[in-house]
Parts: sequence; C-alpha cells; structure tokens
Amino acid sequence: MSYSLSTPKPTNLTISSSIVNCTSPVAILALHFPISSNSKRIRPPIRLRFSPTVVRSQSPSNPQSRSKEEEDDAEAQVQDLRVPDHWLLPSKALQESEWLRVTLHKWLDDEYCPEDTNVEISKVAAQSYYESLVGKRTDLGEILLTMARKLESISYQESFHGAFSSANAAVNLIAQRIELQGKSL
Repeated sequence: MSYSLSTPKPTNLTISSSIVNCTSPVAILALHFPISSNSKRIRPPIRLRFSPTVVRSQSPSNPQSRSKEEEDDAEAQVQDLRVPDHWLLPSKALQESEWLRVTLHKWLDDEYCPEDTNVEISKVAAQSYYESLVGKRTDLGEILLTMARKLESISYQESFHGAFSSANAAVNLIAQRIELQGKSL
C-alpha cells in the first residue's frame, strides 16, 4: 500500500517505513510521505527550571532596556529547590520518608496500575530519602540522583516504569509538598 501526497514544492524526499515483528514478519507496512527540502527545522523544547521562590521585579523606567535587564536577571532569580532544614531532624526525616512511601505507592498505583513492583519502589525510595535527610543532604537534585541509583536495584522487567522515572516522580511529590508547606507558613 502506498500513499502519495503532493506539495507545491518541486523538490521532495520520500521516507519509507516498515513495521516487522522480530521473530517472524506479521505485517509489513510501507508509508511514503514526501517532505519538502526546504522544510523548517523543529526546535527542541526549552528546559524549564522549577523555582519555589516567586520573585517580583519592578519595571525599569526605560522600556528598551527592560528586556535586556530581564534576560540578565533571569538566571540570577532561579534558586535551587531544597528540603527545609527542620526536615533533617531524625524524627521529622522518618515522618517525611513514611509520607513519601505511602504517597508514592498511591501515585504509582493511580498513574500506571497496581503491581507488586510499586510496593518495592516506594520502600526503596522512602529509605533513600530518609538516608539523604539524616545525612543532611537538602538539594533535591542530589536526592534525585541518589534515589535513582538505589532504585536501579529493583527489577522493572514486568513494570510500566523504571528507576529514573520512579525517582523523578518521588522528587516531584517532594517538591509539591515543599511548595505546599511554604504556602501554609
């Protein structure tokens, strides 16, 4: 089966694609899509950084210098996301790690599907988080990488997710908790 689309541009490039089962060919599908040679390149997405701090700046009197000043100050305004210092106390660290175990387990069950791996993921993530807190590590980036390394000990063979996606979900939940606690103060 072949499809052809015409475009007003005279120069076209045809891309062929086949879908084949690795053990035995079940179906072969060839699609031909003409692409203009002077198509625009797709830009990669812009990476955004999360900052719990809301920074308000006043408008400068000169509107032409406004964009330049905003660009210069943009990086200076972004702060690293850190765990509050009072969470480093052993009793609070235990409380926060237990919160993470329960919350992450529920999130994994809701987001994907209930499975035994979710129990193990939430236990390992909570233990890693506890160790980070009592070890006085407050930077969420460092906590994320440590947690991802520890989560690599789990088998994800029959799971919908992996070590890094699980650690990322855990740290996202922690960041939301930090933000909510900051708003309630």
